[in-house]
Amino acid sequence: MNDFYFGTDLLSEFDRLQQQMASLFGGFPSSIRATRFGAFPQINIGTTDDSIEIIAFAPGIDPASLDVSIDKGSLSISGERKASTPERDDIRIYAQERFSGAFRRVIELPQNADPDRVQARYVNGCLSISVGKHESSKPRAITIQ
Repeated sequence: MNDFYFGTDLLSEFDRLQQQMASLFGGFPSSIRATRFGAFPQINIGTTDDSIEIIAFAPGIDPASLDVSIDKGSLSISGERKASTPERDDIRIYAQERFSGAFRRVIELPQNADPDRVQARYVNGCLSISVGKHESSKPRAITIQ
């Protein structure tokens, strides 16, 4: 005898659960491939009529050690952050919250992104990347004749 009884269709219950999970995590953009908690660097993504704006929060990193590239519709940010603790033999670390080491974040760009129009600048620990949009994808007014 079966001890489990589902008053509704099991697949519709799974669908409802998936929708609830999607609404719970709805604030996270689906275009960020590495969305694990604590991913480095943390990023914000926004858009304007003319561009896609990406800000990577990367304090304490030498801008010369950062690499930004676009390939097949994906923007990659990689680099390395040096350890902040002095390398001494007499120090035993029992807690370390600041990430150090090599990192890489990949962001899937929308189809209207123009890979030939990319600008990047590093100011005050923030890497700001602006990816232009194709002219054909920009909003435009249509004149009625």
